[in-house]
Amino acid sequence: MRLADLRTPRKLSLLSGALVAVAALALAGCSAAGKDNVALAANNSGPMQSGSMQMAGSLAGSYQVLTLNDRRDITFNQLLGINNAGSIAGYFGSGAAGHPNKGYVLRPPFAQRNFGNENFPGSVQTQVTGLNDLGVSVGFWSRQNTASMANANFGFYSARGRFFSVNFPTGTPSKPPVDQLLGVNDHNVAVGFFTNLSGINRGYTYNITTRTFGRVLVPGAAGLGPSLTAAAINNNGDIAGFYNKTSAQVDAFLKLASGRFITIAAPGAAMTQAFGVNDSGEVVGTYTVGTGNNAVTHGFTWLGGRFVSVDISGASATFINGVNNEGDLVGFYTDAKGNTDGFFALPV
Repeated sequence: MRLADLRTPRKLSLLSGALVAVAALALAGCSAAGKDNVALAANNSGPMQSGSMQMAGSLAGSYQVLTLNDRRDITFNQLLGINNAGSIAGYFGSGAAGHPNKGYVLRPPFAQRNFGNENFPGSVQTQVTGLNDLGVSVGFWSRQNTASMANANFGFYSARGRFFSVNFPTGTPSKPPVDQLLGVNDHNVAVGFFTNLSGINRGYTYNITTRTFGRVLVPGAAGLGPSLTAAAINNNGDIAGFYNKTSAQVDAFLKLASGRFITIAAPGAAMTQAFGVNDSGEVVGTYTVGTGNNAVTHGFTWLGGRFVSVDISGASATFINGVNNEGDLVGFYTDAKGNTDGFFALPV
């Protein structure tokens, strides 16, 4: 999508999911691919429409960037998924006590009036994490907004204005329970995870049409394998996410529909997480280098073994959470004031 297209609806095609990710991906059994750094120059010099978005500088051959914040809370917005029509899943509110998450779907041309509320009925908090081109969105919700932020949460999908709660039928949920849907494709197959009583994440698929669940596992691992989060699924059935490779190392993965399992690990990073994948196999996410106060989080894209590190210029942290078939990116970054800002990046 180009900036000129924002006022012109595009033909719908297909979707990709989104969530969190890590950098520099190496095919299992192969050496790590090279990295290219692409800075997304953030220039918050003035609102474009009713204070709802700001334009950032563009780089030839890279991206044009828009900062997109719901003005009901300009201090905290996260954009988590994008479909091929340019509709974006997200939410505002940090989740701290008195500052609950409130879900929305944002549609072009991205004025304040285009932030459409999407919150599970009766919920106190909702995050909308993914959406497809058929009008189906997914996410999770809670009846709580506690000071500890350790709230019980439950997955959901929404279609044609109706909401349905979805939770993996485990007999040993964590306390409080944690179950989240994070992405959905145009075949209405969603992916997500739940946390068990031992604190281990278990990735799963949910077919909305047949109302059936499936597991997402690391091939060859003993039992149900390590803690794993399934974060995104494309129309080919390829699933992206992340898992605990060791007790000290989190790696991203792309599990192809054929069963092939590709590990994505940024050199020198203790954590690499994938949150989105499109039908071309482009994976997006984040990776973190350093520890403690010296830790820095970067965004990344990966396609065909080529890794690109992506950062918003001037931001202390960059997260890429979603990608569509146009190569448009969504995510969020931490600005100089410490605010969390949503962004939309378009290839140029």
